[in-house]
Amino acid sequence: MDAITLLIDAASRPTDAARTTLRALDPDVANLPVPGRNGTQANSIAWLVWHAARQQDAQVSALAGTEQLWVSGAWAARLGVHRGPDEIGFGDSPERVAALRVEEPAVLLAYVIAVTDATLAYLRTLEASDLDDIVDASWEPPVTRGARLISTIDDAVAHLGQAEYARGLLTHWSVGY
Repeated sequence: MDAITLLIDAASRPTDAARTTLRALDPDVANLPVPGRNGTQANSIAWLVWHAARQQDAQVSALAGTEQLWVSGAWAARLGVHRGPDEIGFGDSPERVAALRVEEPAVLLAYVIAVTDATLAYLRTLEASDLDDIVDASWEPPVTRGARLISTIDDAVAHLGQAEYARGLLTHWSVGY
């Protein structure tokens, strides 16, 4: 199996996790912060899924030289999330996390699917040698296209795994839904 085929397979997997997490999920549960240690609150399911898609949308569109789906598809308005194209969740304060609300988990899933489809379409345009291109020389070592793609996929997988876990906690343990 070649590198592009592996990336395509890896990039397609987060959609299944998002489907499982968001299926028939009550919007109130989707937006609940997960109870943390010592009375703190962690990210909500909605924020985790939103961030997984946003960071991938922003980073892959930059690699592809295309407009973010967040902008071209008017996803901010569709989701009711008032965040600009430069806001993808990295560094969000607890207040910013708590302020993000998604009233229709099915629309959030549609955004995840659209981002995944765009990522897969972009990956299909690449040759294995494209993965070695330096896309960010400000890091040491410089970031290659392949490393950036792996990073976006890894971030999506991590956050969607957290969202699946949070759903389990919120629907079967802490709030009795």
